[in-house]
This record gives sequence, structure tokens and C-alpha cells, in this order.
Amino acid sequence: DPDSGDNGVLLYSLVNNQMNEFDIDENTGQIFTVSVAGKVETINLEVQATDQGIRKLTAQTTVTVTIDSSSSNNIVTVVLNQKINVVERNIPEVKRLLEDKLTWKTYVIDVHSNEFERKARSSTDVTYMKIVAFDEENQEVPAEDLKRKLREQNNDIEMELEKIFATSVTAAIEETPAESATPELIATIVLSVLLACTLAVFLAYIVLTIKRKRY
Repeated sequence: DPDSGDNGVLLYSLVNNQMNEFDIDENTGQIFTVSVAGKVETINLEVQATDQGIRKLTAQTTVTVTIDSSSSNNIVTVVLNQKINVVERNIPEVKRLLEDKLTWKTYVIDVHSNEFERKARSSTDVTYMKIVAFDEENQEVPAEDLKRKLREQNNDIEMELEKIFATSVTAAIEETPAESATPELIATIVLSVLLACTLAVFLAYIVLTIKRKRY
């Protein structure tokens, strides 16, 4: 907006936002995800800019967002001891903090809690925030490098998060547990062992039978 003063100050908003899947930084117009996990679709977002003059003028445009399933192995989950609705409201500040401390372009691609908390969004102080980072060459930062940098900057990150949330904050990296054997896999292993034992006994029986016939 070429105007000066309040007439040149723009605030951005989303019009008819679908199911709170996206949000927007009202000062910069940057759009970010709140929760699109498991979705594969194309969504049209109506973005509105409003100046702050006495006679507020507005303009709208359509932003098309295509969501596809991510196969990235470089997504890192950070666990915050904060309610999910509180985290969602502060995503822009959290994103800027992470970019400042990590020195990488950082995206918050999902914010979620457990199934129970999705029904009561302010019940439990545990929120999972999935992030991915890109380096100066716009290449995905490997998950292990991202985790290492998060650990190195953990104290500073938690101190700055306390300023954002106005309370004590812990930020821990969720480590993916080693995959345990499924019941189907266990059953397959047991059957394989039993089959091997049965075959061994059968072969031993044949050998003994042949030796008896020779004598």
C-alpha cells in the first residue's frame, strides 16, 4: 500500500477459515498451518488486507494451498509443556524464535495433542509440535542435525519461550521408539521355529530308519 501513516498500515486476516487448519500473521501476512495432519487436498484460502485509516479500505485475494502427504524423514517433534490452544495462538512467535536460534528457515508443519485432548483442547499441558528446517541452499536439514542444534540451543530456546508464554516452559525432543514386533511378526517367527523343529525331527527319523534297514 503506497499510502503513508495509518492508511499505509495493513493488517491481514483469513476470511471464512476452514476448521482452523490455517492461521495468518496479521502484521506480515505470512500463512502457516495449525493442523493439517493426514490431509491430502487443495484448499482455497481467502486472504483480506485492511488498512488502518479512518475509512478502512480492504482488498481480498485467493491463496491456493495444496496439501500432500509428506515422506520427509527430517521432521522433528518438539514436546512443549503447554496447552495446545495456547501453543496454536503463539505459533508465529515460536517460529521466529526457532529461526533466530537455529539460523535456519524453520516451518511448524503440525501442532497436535493426544486424542482425548483434541476433544478438550485445554485439558492437558502437553503439545506436540512438528518442525522441519531448510538451510541456505533451501535443502532440508537432516533430522539428526536439527536435533543436535535444538539440544545445543535448548536453554536459550526455553528462556525465550518463557517470555512468549509468560510461564515456565520445557521443550523436549520426542525420540521415536524402536519399533516393537507386531503380533503377526511374533506368530510368524514362532511358526517358523516350530516348522524348523518338526523338519529336523522328521529328517532324524528318516536317517534312523535308513540305518535300521541297513542293519
